[in-house]
Amino acid sequence: MSINRVLIYSILSFVALIYLMPLVVMLITSLKDLDEIRSGTLLSLPQSLNFDAWGKAWGTACTGVSCEGLKGYFWNSVLIVVPAVAISTVLGALNGYVLTKWKFKGSDLFFGMLLIGTMIPFQVILLPMARTLGFLGLSGTTSGLIMVHVIYGLAFTTLFFRNYYISIPNELVNAARIDGAGFWLIFWRIIIPVSIPIIVVSVIWQFTQIWNDFLFGVVYSSGDSQPITVALNNLVNTSTGIKEYNVDMAAAIIAALPTLLVYVVAGKYFVKGLTAGAVKG
Repeated sequence: MSINRVLIYSILSFVALIYLMPLVVMLITSLKDLDEIRSGTLLSLPQSLNFDAWGKAWGTACTGVSCEGLKGYFWNSVLIVVPAVAISTVLGALNGYVLTKWKFKGSDLFFGMLLIGTMIPFQVILLPMARTLGFLGLSGTTSGLIMVHVIYGLAFTTLFFRNYYISIPNELVNAARIDGAGFWLIFWRIIIPVSIPIIVVSVIWQFTQIWNDFLFGVVYSSGDSQPITVALNNLVNTSTGIKEYNVDMAAAIIAALPTLLVYVVAGKYFVKGLTAGAVKG
């Protein structure tokens, strides 16, 4: 092996070690009891595998005044993420389809205005969105939070699909129209079957953004409708009793597991989808 290759591998290994170290420390700490944590160091291995902290984080840890663990909030996040990802992905695909294959006067201007939505910080929309949710009677509800994530994510999903559909020849759509196929038939029978790579990109992007969101969750939800990120914050900042670092670490890993799983299972498809067209146009 050449010196250059050894140097490259050494640098990459060092960088990977830096990124993995927090996860390793969290995992090791979550498997120790409090006496081991107090007597050892951050990197000392547990004397035995102890999953009590995981059980407590899931079922009995206190998040504020409630001591029912994270399980209820975990399923809240699932109920928010699944419909929000599905709706924003379908609408993004439709927008991309219209903006590339059924262009109308002013469609480029419309797309340019829509792109502004990808640059708006979360904080800017807090007040207008709160007024809108209040007007619609959706304040503090799961449905309201789903609507917020769909609206905010729609600019990104439209950008992904629009740039991907540019690479699909217009002749394919024109031939189908000559044969009598209409808007929806072309969309479902021709466009969607060739859209799998960009659908994966959109799903992973939206899933990660929505599952990890804290700001919208803490502002637009309340009580039992809060997502897991808000519950994790409440658990870690609960000041009553002894500080249980092992429970905090286990809770943080539980909150991060779905996104880790998504990237481990579908990470390579995310890269393929991006290189297939998401960065074109």
